[in-house]
Amino acid sequence: MSYTIALKRIYQAAEESDGARVLVDRLWPRGKRRESLQLTDWYRDASPSNALRRAWHQGELNDTVFSHRYRWEIEDDPDVLLPLLRWAREGTLTLLTASREPQRSHLPYLRDMLLKALETEDREADDRTPSSSPCYADQATPPDADDSTSPETPNSPH
Repeated sequence: MSYTIALKRIYQAAEESDGARVLVDRLWPRGKRRESLQLTDWYRDASPSNALRRAWHQGELNDTVFSHRYRWEIEDDPDVLLPLLRWAREGTLTLLTASREPQRSHLPYLRDMLLKALETEDREADDRTPSSSPCYADQATPPDADDSTSPETPNSPH
């Protein structure tokens, strides 16, 4: 299966083709109000730790060392990718950053990790539903159509 994960600056205008727009930065972008960004979510958990981010920005780490340490942080808690994997399975996922050059930020490394995780899940899933499936509706049993008083029936007053 093919997935579209785009990278953009948070300061670029939102487009309909962006799909789910997720800010993946530890820090909130300067001068921006949440309402003006048309965000799906601000997901800090998948961004590099403060210490790693600072060391990279201060030039203490080259790109290779940064990428290895960032991958280790994610591998330490792989469930941190689940929300992003779900959005990617639903359609286009646009990862956002306040960095001036998204292609030189942590986002390309994150996109690579997401695409590898999706590929691994797809390969291992065979006929099963992947763990990051956006919908588990196929596993639910529909409520009895004749029983409108059942508490499981959607739209029933409680």
